[in-house]
Amino acid sequence: MALESLSAPTRVVTFFERPELDRLLRLYGRMVAAGAWRDYAIDGLRDAAIFSVFQRASESPLYRIEKRPGLARRQGAWAIIGPGGIILRRGHELEQVLRFFDRGRFAVVE
Repeated sequence: MALESLSAPTRVVTFFERPELDRLLRLYGRMVAAGAWRDYAIDGLRDAAIFSVFQRASESPLYRIEKRPGLARRQGAWAIIGPGGIILRRGHELEQVLRFFDRGRFAVVE
């Protein structure tokens, strides 16, 4: 029996590339400084990489920024999902999708 057949099956995971993660973390830092966001989570799944942001860690995410390479040729690999699973923005480029969070568009509400 070959040694390769005894090894565990490899699991393919989709994840963010370094420049994408850097851009997401810069956005997160800007929104934390504005007082809008307080926590984040990163998930690498088989078909998607998800960057979730929270106002409080114990709640559901305010936004999910998703990278789904399987949709790249159709609607675009990037999407911003709001509360309740509503797709707020979708596109082919991360920068284009992140313009959703541009200054002046949001006001911090207490």
